[in-house]
Amino acid sequence: MEKRRIGRTGLEVTVLGFGCGPIGGLFDKVPDEQAHQAVRAARDGGVTYFDVAPFYGTGLAEHRLGEAFRGRPKDFVLSTKVGRLLKPATSGRPQESMFRETLPFEIVYDYSYDGIMRSVDDSCQRLGMAAVDMLYIHDVNRRWHGDAIDDRFREVMEGGYRALEKLRADGAVKAIGVGVNDPDILVRFAETGDFDCFMLAGRYTLLEQTPLEKLFPVCEKRDISIVAAGPFNSGILATGAKPRARYFYADATPEILNKTRHIEKVCALHDVPLAAAALQFALGHPIVASVATGMVSPQEVGENLHHMKHAIPEDFWLELKQEGLLRQDTPLPRMARAG
Repeated sequence: MEKRRIGRTGLEVTVLGFGCGPIGGLFDKVPDEQAHQAVRAARDGGVTYFDVAPFYGTGLAEHRLGEAFRGRPKDFVLSTKVGRLLKPATSGRPQESMFRETLPFEIVYDYSYDGIMRSVDDSCQRLGMAAVDMLYIHDVNRRWHGDAIDDRFREVMEGGYRALEKLRADGAVKAIGVGVNDPDILVRFAETGDFDCFMLAGRYTLLEQTPLEKLFPVCEKRDISIVAAGPFNSGILATGAKPRARYFYADATPEILNKTRHIEKVCALHDVPLAAAALQFALGHPIVASVATGMVSPQEVGENLHHMKHAIPEDFWLELKQEGLLRQDTPLPRMARAG
């Protein structure tokens, strides 16, 4: 599978990445063995980039990812996230969240120097691995921190960011970045620190291209790569505009459903599966190194690998622009992906 470089580092990731949120029980429970099989199927199918976070199932996804690779060679790139520490739940029960199965921990935000160092150690223990390759500061945005966002930003840049710089300088990690679904806060990070990569969830997809305005030009200037996570926008770009289709973790609005139906019509005219277009779209931009999506079974892995190989004609993308479904300044993907 094609690989692309992360920023100015020597690290390369496959253009398709395995996002581990769903194997942490996102929206639905997943049996342990099925999660393990999905991870192994992805690796056997050529995927060598895996992304996880303590938040996913409050540790469950990291445990499952580590278990899936136990006894196998470390021949892949692994990223996890920092900023949330997991502490035993005082009630003995996990906190309520979008994850349907979790370990019995509660989340404590900590973006300090010591908090980030502890977060890395804790993740390595849950994974059963000595080190990870990439670290993302997780969810420093208004959705999670409200009016305290400026305090959180200052906390991480004065504390946790220094920890990440040290880990990178010491060779303990190869790349550092930020993972959020907010392009504006990423512009602020890019202008304040020295980052290699940003993971942007759900904001550069067939349904939205706002990062072209500010974020991507800043990243191009500073040689910061983008991992475009959530290419299906929580599901609607995989399922189509069906009843109760999800968009950004909630039921899609009539406006989003209508736009998706228009995209589906263009897909039908060119014999292009909607999911294939959704997966390949972001890779048309030169700063996008990988598209990371969640997969919960070997069957889903196989479908996504197939979609990545599907040849999409340039006329398809041009028609999306002509219909006003894509911004006119959107870079177009190449005709086919290496599989």
